[in-house]
Amino acid sequence: MEALKNIVLIIETILFLFLALTSAYLFLFGTAGLFRYRPVTATETTKRKIAVMVPGYKEDNVIVETARESLCQDYPKSLFDVYIVADSFGRETLDQLKAMDVCVIEVSFDKSSKAKALNKAMQEITSNYNVAVILDADNIMAPGFLCKVNDAFDRGFAAVQGHRTAKNNNTRFAVLDAISEEINNHIFRKGHRVLGISSALIGSGMAFEYETFKKIMSGVTAHGEDKELEMQLLMSGIKIEYLHDALVYDEKIQKAEVFARQRKRWLSAQLVSFRQYFGAGIKQLLTKGNLDLFDKLIQTILPPRVLHLGVVTILFLSSLFMRFILPAWSLLSIPLSFYTGLMLITWFALLFSIPGKYYSMDTLKALKALPGAFIIMFSLLFRLRGADRSFIHTPHGAIESNKII
Repeated sequence: MEALKNIVLIIETILFLFLALTSAYLFLFGTAGLFRYRPVTATETTKRKIAVMVPGYKEDNVIVETARESLCQDYPKSLFDVYIVADSFGRETLDQLKAMDVCVIEVSFDKSSKAKALNKAMQEITSNYNVAVILDADNIMAPGFLCKVNDAFDRGFAAVQGHRTAKNNNTRFAVLDAISEEINNHIFRKGHRVLGISSALIGSGMAFEYETFKKIMSGVTAHGEDKELEMQLLMSGIKIEYLHDALVYDEKIQKAEVFARQRKRWLSAQLVSFRQYFGAGIKQLLTKGNLDLFDKLIQTILPPRVLHLGVVTILFLSSLFMRFILPAWSLLSIPLSFYTGLMLITWFALLFSIPGKYYSMDTLKALKALPGAFIIMFSLLFRLRGADRSFIHTPHGAIESNKII
């Protein structure tokens, strides 16, 4: 029995320290995100030529609306073009797109990926551009988005992440997904920029100096292309800006099965990035003081927020139960006060990060889906094998209602 307790103590201590460091990280940047980020003012103003690139795979349900809305930006019409990179679109959809003032680049691959589509598109684009803006097929840029991106380049940035936010809140999973996105915006983007560290990329609603993006993407083959792109930018010493007021509306996951597929892809991309860049991240921290790259390395081993919150809460409740209900059976050795503090820090870090509009009855309804989301995320930890070698498509569709169901 004593040997078993010692083994449990070692496991419990390692787990507690990992969770404590994760909570401290979230609390630090969650608190920082409460403060206003004040970027430097540009000394000169230049209107750059922008290529808006929208890769999509079988996105017939949403791509026409995205193309139409993309053309409505209040940026000089002669200075931006919209490229729809169409992989496996229907003929009717292609005809509709070609009737619009957008450039359609048709692509086809044995094994599709966003990286392949973007690289093929840039091989065919002959015009010269200063900036590449990347959208997903369901993304809608808010008015002024391109102007705000251009302003960031005036301030000297070569990589910019916009504020991706929910287009829909019509199901419980959609609300949870929207809240998760805003928490990540607050902690990994705004909070980081307040403290002078690079913003995290999301995968869309982002912009880059065109030739830099083209050069880096030419070597990207992984399905987690945004993670690899992010690592390569940071290794090159390029700071990533975050534009909190430059909104891009994004369709949120509406069903549990789609949620599982998307999160599986994200988790796999994180693990691949950690394995691939661990050595480089440590080396650049020690030799060049590259804190941005090291910070990104830390992010690749952080558990998803719903998984972290669930484990912390379960450990607190287990500790409470064993110490007061079944003390004779308790194997846990870390004091209950430690678990209490851990849970409070975690909850406060996340509560700081949720926008006020989500403190609503719809969110209370959506919390019923939280245990299911936790179970999905936990089960994915054991089903990641091969996910980095396959294309996992997240389908988008028409949003019939924005009333939660």
